Amino acid sequence: MLKTILSISGKPSLFKLVSHGKNMLIVESLVDQKRIPAYAKDKVISLGDIAIYTDEAEAPLHEVLTSIKNKENGANTSLNLTGAKPEELWAYLAEVLPNFDRERVYPSDIKKLLAWYNLLIANGITEFTPEETKPETEQPEEKREE
Repeated sequence: MLKTILSISGKPSLFKLVSHGKNMLIVESLVDQKRIPAYAKDKVISLGDIAIYTDEAEAPLHEVLTSIKNKENGANTSLNLTGAKPEELWAYLAEVLPNFDRERVYPSDIKKLLAWYNLLIANGITEFTPEETKPETEQPEEKREE
C-alpha cells in the first residue's frame, strides 16, 4: 500500500497515486482529496522507498510505521506534535526504533514521520507491510509427462 502513497517535495501533504500520463502523475491529496498533476521536474518519492537511518543500516518506513501502530494500538500518536520538544521526539522514536541514528535523524524528520502516520491512520490506511509476491513454489505444479 505504501508504494502508491507519495510525498512531493514542496507540497505539505501526502498523496495517493491515481493515474499517470505522459511526463506526469495524477495524484490525490490525502488531506482534501483534490487531484493535481505531479510533473517529472517535481521530486516525488513513494513511502515504500523511504527508510530511517539506524546505527547498523536503514529501517524501512513500513517497519517503523508498524511499530508506531503497535505502540499506539492503531490510534493517532499520543505525542502533541506542535509543542513537542526535540528531546520528547527523540524519546518517542527511541521507543519504536531503539537503534535509530541520533546524529542523522533530526527532530523535523520525526515530526514529519509522526504527522504522516497520523494522516495515514486518519485516511484508513492501517496496513503498512508491503504485499509480498507469492513464490513460484506455492503455485500448483503441472503434471509432467515423461
